[in-house]
Amino acid sequence: MRFMKLLSLAVVAVLASTSCGTRDEATRMLVLYYSQSSNTKAVAEEIATRLGADIEEIVPTMPYDGDFQATIDRCKRDRELGVLPAIRPLKADIEEYDYVFIGYPIWFGTYAPPIAALLSEVDLGGKKVVPFCTFGSGGLESSIDDLRCQEPNAELLPGYGVRAARMAAMPQEVEQWLKACGLIEGEYVRPADFAEQHPVSDEEAALFDAAVGGYPMIHAKATMAASRATPGGVEYLFTAVDLPREDNPDMPPAGEMKVYVTVAEGGAPEFTRVVR
Repeated sequence: MRFMKLLSLAVVAVLASTSCGTRDEATRMLVLYYSQSSNTKAVAEEIATRLGADIEEIVPTMPYDGDFQATIDRCKRDRELGVLPAIRPLKADIEEYDYVFIGYPIWFGTYAPPIAALLSEVDLGGKKVVPFCTFGSGGLESSIDDLRCQEPNAELLPGYGVRAARMAAMPQEVEQWLKACGLIEGEYVRPADFAEQHPVSDEEAALFDAAVGGYPMIHAKATMAASRATPGGVEYLFTAVDLPREDNPDMPPAGEMKVYVTVAEGGAPEFTRVVR
């Protein structure tokens, strides 16, 4: 299936050029998720409610304590040792389901370790697997690549991701995503493709800076831009390059990135995701 990067109404999703398929009444769906800060839980509950799906949380036997630095340190240590966290056994029998939604926060550019632990214990071969995630800046695409490698015999369907800073937009975005996938009824109009990128103008550069300026993990300059109309606003696709950091001159630049920015009519610009 050919994938394309797609945003509609600031939907941070990767959608196929064809539908995910049509759900019939006999289809059984399960939403599995790991959530530390409750953002991923909120997305999982929204999906399950709209689909009438079963839902279950992935619970580590030794929970992460919620402290950012402690979580980072634990993840680094476990990654160096090649250790996955132990998780509680699932109550649901995955064999009974046709669709399995997998939800997670993005840590270190991919799905959080409790999801890696889950995938090491279950076989999703023959299932339709639908990823969704929450993140600070991005990671949906890289996590999908990792999921595809881990579950090569599953049918991986288009995913959804949302920045933690944009959770208020999530319910409407989930609705549009599920409509685009053909999993719930309702009209969905696919937006036009972006025009060919051009050298960024001063106005576009200022818009980019306004969108990313408050986010400490992005220190970049826009070089190319393209835009397209969306219902209620305009969406931009910027190509940007990392700049040297005055506060950390030894940190090497991360290179080129794609930054998606939405501007609702009458609203301020905000970035919706970064693809590195």
